[in-house]
Amino acid sequence: MILLVASALIAHSCIKERRYPTLRESFDQALQAALEASLKEELGPEFLKAIDEKNASIVLVDITHLYYPKVAAINGDEMMYAASLPKIAILLGAFVQIERGKMVLDDQTRAACARMIRYSSNEDASIILNRVGIENLAEVLQSDRFRLYDREFNGGLWVGKDYSDAPAWKGDPLHQISHGATAMQAARFYYLLFTNRLVSPELTEEMKNMLSDPALNHKFVKGLEGRPDAKIYRKSGTWKNWHADSGVIVHGNYKYIIVALSHLPQGGEKLSRLAAAVDDLMQRRHPAS
Repeated sequence: MILLVASALIAHSCIKERRYPTLRESFDQALQAALEASLKEELGPEFLKAIDEKNASIVLVDITHLYYPKVAAINGDEMMYAASLPKIAILLGAFVQIERGKMVLDDQTRAACARMIRYSSNEDASIILNRVGIENLAEVLQSDRFRLYDREFNGGLWVGKDYSDAPAWKGDPLHQISHGATAMQAARFYYLLFTNRLVSPELTEEMKNMLSDPALNHKFVKGLEGRPDAKIYRKSGTWKNWHADSGVIVHGNYKYIIVALSHLPQGGEKLSRLAAAVDDLMQRRHPAS
């Protein structure tokens, strides 16, 4: 009996002390090889050339088991213009301010945040950013708590102007990009979100709800449209030949984070093909029992 009690106490202590690993210590060679092979087979020479020239970046994270993520990345720390994708940073800034008691999650705020994410409303993004305060958002993104913009890793999520015709406040410290991201830091945003490490569990559910049910049927959403049982939480971005998409896909017995940034013609179509290819890859790795 004493041994049983001692074993139970040790097990409880181990569970309590278990920590989520960083994505940077979770690279998986098998997943990396599978991703690279899938890209060569499915995406074609134009996309591969963009990767070689660092005009495209991809991060894939298998989070089927949240404590044991598996990461594959290609140009994951390449800072790129990401158009509307960094609106996820504005969303985080709003919820941090709500958590701090400096904003209220009333019906008007909830609706504006949902439109900013689901419809990519520039008007609502500018309104929410101005309520958060652009300098406050920069502080949040660079804070030790989040480190979603990190000079040590070539940048990350950055919002240096609103989404109107107003002049920029400030480009990111390393590259002077107004709306920027690295694929790895965008992936970290989703991993922190799905492990309840951005804001409180209650506010996390609000954020996840806003990221669900996207209204724009392109890129990742279009690539997965023939798979109605795949649920996606996402935010994309488009400006001229800059095409970005990001999100978490929950499909059957597996779930994963996928982020892709690109600068090439018809990049949206390429990202649709990427989404389908990655979902096929994940299905092979997690066959239904």
